[in-house]
Amino acid sequence: MQVWSRRDESFYKATNGIKRHLAVDTLGFPFFTHCTKANISDDGGLIEMLTLNIDYFKSKPVTIPKITILLDHGYHIDYLIEALEKVYPQIMTKIRFEFSTKPSKQEKAAQGKSGFVPVVARWVIERSNAWMERCKSLVKNFERTLSHATTKIHLCFVRLMLKRLAATS
Repeated sequence: MQVWSRRDESFYKATNGIKRHLAVDTLGFPFFTHCTKANISDDGGLIEMLTLNIDYFKSKPVTIPKITILLDHGYHIDYLIEALEKVYPQIMTKIRFEFSTKPSKQEKAAQGKSGFVPVVARWVIERSNAWMERCKSLVKNFERTLSHATTKIHLCFVRLMLKRLAATS
């Protein structure tokens, strides 16, 4: 599962906008989605998203391997663990956090690359973001409530999955 958040500011509204938080599987399809106000930190948004879906983690057997949640370097793992254990003390027996690897300048030079180099697993979440941006209604935040914004994300991915299913049959 990869986690991503994006600040979305709307020029036309009096509010500062929203942040979209996505947790996607290895194929890039949404596992969890959540929208918060833009002034909520990435850590706070992730905690809210996982707390809203805590029943999923409570029902997951301990015998199944832990879910790995890949994070970018803007998150604070110690803070996340502390906050989530207050909500559900056994959660760390079912999940683990990892930072996505980021190539250093030396590694880029050894590969003969410079400038932007895609991070190995990060492209999955970025691809999901690109899919979401193709939905005309999600290019800007036109919604008045956070629940409506989250519903728009769900509708976008439902449409995408239906198009994929129709293409295979």
